[in-house]
Amino acid sequence: MNGLTLDTAREIIAATRAAGREQGLKPLSVAVLDAGGHLVAFEREDGSSTHRFQIAHGKAHGAIAIGVGSRQLNAMAEDRPYFIAAANAAVGGALVPVPGGVLVCDDDGTVIGAVGASGDTSDNDEAAILAGLDAVGLTAKTD
Repeated sequence: MNGLTLDTAREIIAATRAAGREQGLKPLSVAVLDAGGHLVAFEREDGSSTHRFQIAHGKAHGAIAIGVGSRQLNAMAEDRPYFIAAANAAVGGALVPVPGGVLVCDDDGTVIGAVGASGDTSDNDEAAILAGLDAVGLTAKTD
């Protein structure tokens, strides 16, 4: 696969939303970014609370910006709070260092984008993404 296409982004969103419904999660908002951090697709489920786009986007954007999933960003925020604060300032506040932002890899292990979800707990947001990626045959970068 050469990059993340719009069709693939839509499949990821649909599968992530379906996983959220199967898990009984609150309404999700899901953002898919390409490897350059550009928004490819976004959907917000009916009943989603306000500003979920900014949170979902910030989770995915932070993952792309730093090169690790937002769960790892959360650990970095605890261990190196000044770095995360400075990085967040450098990207205009568009970094949300809590679980729910996942880097997406192609078959060769190359990062092709990121997915961010918001709406339930951060752990549940991440679980829905991982199930969605699995459903469409993509993998998350976990290291």
